[in-house]
Amino acid sequence: MTVFSIILTIMGLCLFEIITSVDNAIINAEVLSTMSRRAQKWFLLWGLLFAVFVVRGTLPWIIVWSVNPSLGPIGALTATFSSNPEVQKSIAKSAPILLAGGGVFLIFLFIHWLLVEPKKYGFFGEKFFHAQSVWFYGVVSLILSAVVWFAMKLDPMMAFGCVIGSTGFFIMLGFKHSAEMSEKELMKSAHSDISKIIYLEALDTTFSIDGVLGAFAFTMSVPLIIIGNGIGAFVLREFTVRNIDNIKKFAYLKNGAMYSIFVLGMIMISEAFGVHIPSWVSPVVTFAIVGYFFYKSISELKK
Repeated sequence: MTVFSIILTIMGLCLFEIITSVDNAIINAEVLSTMSRRAQKWFLLWGLLFAVFVVRGTLPWIIVWSVNPSLGPIGALTATFSSNPEVQKSIAKSAPILLAGGGVFLIFLFIHWLLVEPKKYGFFGEKFFHAQSVWFYGVVSLILSAVVWFAMKLDPMMAFGCVIGSTGFFIMLGFKHSAEMSEKELMKSAHSDISKIIYLEALDTTFSIDGVLGAFAFTMSVPLIIIGNGIGAFVLREFTVRNIDNIKKFAYLKNGAMYSIFVLGMIMISEAFGVHIPSWVSPVVTFAIVGYFFYKSISELKK
């Protein structure tokens, strides 16, 4: 990769991490408002270090290691910078499995938002799709069946990766529903600051999965993912807890995040099936989509 492509990739990863974690940061700020000043300072320091270096540093490394067990833990971290042809061959062979699973996960995430989740309608037709929420499970089942069918013709392990991506999505969905119920209970009752910190750390881990998986649409380089996602997590955490009311005013940021997730999911699926997509496409598309919805949010504020 050239220096320009590396910088562009890191910038794209930062932006993607920020927009996909806005909901998480808002919940963090709301729960923090019920905690003591000492607990807030502790979470903003050590909680941030945990979110950046442990969660977003460990998850991409574990994912690459899990689909390339022969590389070992250190090899999985340094594989993308290795010139060893055997290492490169292992990464190339496992990439479709990872990309297929991650792509299915992201596409399911978008469809759930489009059909089920409450939203500020940003495009014509979103209201219609939202009214069809009863068809969510049928739609994702058909998509999974189709992707697995075509993947089986190329590589059974790639098809299995699709199933893992689907399974991971529904597990994550269950955790998020549980987190929403826990948040309501935390806000109503007098739980200890320690229990709230544990809740926030668990929530951050759950919310980071889509950002980490989506990062593989930008690059297969674990070090670049760690740098880009880490910077994005740091910027968002620091900015949001101090500007929570301003963040909430941008009504269409979630729309931008979800449409970016859909496009990145499609890119991952396409690459898994052998379609070559230049590395600059993912960051440029992300900037374009988020920029549009940011402009739309500003226009809404002016009105």
